[in-house]
Amino acid sequence: MRHIAVMGYGTIGSGVVEVLERNKEIIAKRAGDEVDVKYVLDLREFPGDPAEEKIVHDFSVIEKDPSVSMVVETMGGLNPAYPFVKACLKAGKHVATSNKALVAAYGTELLEIAKEHHVNFFFEASVGGGIPIIRPLYTSLAGEVVEEITGILNGTTNYILTKMDRAGETFETALREAQDLGYAERNPEADVEGHDTCRKIAILTAMATGHEVNYEHIYTEGITKITDVDFRYADAMGTSVKLFGSSRIQDGTVHAFVAPVMIGKDHPLYSVNDVYNGILVKGNMLGTSMFYGCGAGKLPTASAVVADIIEALNNHGRHVEMGWDRENLTISSMSSSSFRYFVRIKGIAVKRVKEVEAVFGKVEVVELDHMDEFAVLTETMTEEEYEINAKKLPGIRQRIRTELVTV
Repeated sequence: MRHIAVMGYGTIGSGVVEVLERNKEIIAKRAGDEVDVKYVLDLREFPGDPAEEKIVHDFSVIEKDPSVSMVVETMGGLNPAYPFVKACLKAGKHVATSNKALVAAYGTELLEIAKEHHVNFFFEASVGGGIPIIRPLYTSLAGEVVEEITGILNGTTNYILTKMDRAGETFETALREAQDLGYAERNPEADVEGHDTCRKIAILTAMATGHEVNYEHIYTEGITKITDVDFRYADAMGTSVKLFGSSRIQDGTVHAFVAPVMIGKDHPLYSVNDVYNGILVKGNMLGTSMFYGCGAGKLPTASAVVADIIEALNNHGRHVEMGWDRENLTISSMSSSSFRYFVRIKGIAVKRVKEVEAVFGKVEVVELDHMDEFAVLTETMTEEEYEINAKKLPGIRQRIRTELVTV
């Protein structure tokens, strides 16, 4: 029997215990032995819960028990998750985590400590919930030069944008509905401002390149400025708006960003709606692959954690080479990234289109009935070029980057 401990008995932690119990026979077969949860660390008591007798409040009980060979961290945040995980690795215990904040901030150090102590630090559940993406990057796609990773990586924002798209709701109404359903926190800043997506694309970029990525160097823009009017234009154009976390890697140059992007029906991520996630990976030999599924949720995320448990227990005493080194990857300035731009402008199109084209060059004009504005699609230009040009044109109300094919 292999003993493990779970730190944090919230949604994901309780899900891990549930998956281990419900699928115990197949897990035992694949792990080579029965997996037993010996301790559950939490500040609270859980009277009547199946894990009631396993609850402990003192981390040192787990740290000092040599029979515990594996620890699962599902507490979230950095404190005490970081010192606890670090101590577990130094004590010669494998660790699996669902904590993207921990991986993005301290992944490099924790991977090094794991290697030094011949154990493993796994984090499949930190990106994409139950969608397998971390492991495919260092196993199935190990022979590929990854040229792009672009994903819808946050279920909360995708749900909000889907409601705005399909039901014509405002951002504020869609957010309240997401909160009422439990998809969004009372303080939704990490989701709607793009910070959650930023950490996830940083992790994926590090996995793809093999080098450390500082998530603070990634341009990040959330969805709070997207309006129902934007989606009225999108509907007329046969497009939609999604929050992308994207990393494009070419000739040693890396462009990474988080931002709302307008895409057409021909884009692989167009049909990823509601709380689902989708991750597009382009390799130089394979071409484009898509990973799609539940990007969050109790049991899907717990399933990914359990996969890490099985791999760790199958590699007892052996460190699996994965992750990245300490060399810090340079992220190119957003100003050098190129897009077409969807721009809403105050006024009447026939009266202003020549003025607009004098600034942006050839544009495609889009109009809605009964509006005191119109919209245009520019040709491709760099972010820097757009910003310089936009200052010359009064009355701009909105700008959304697009990935639309030039007609």
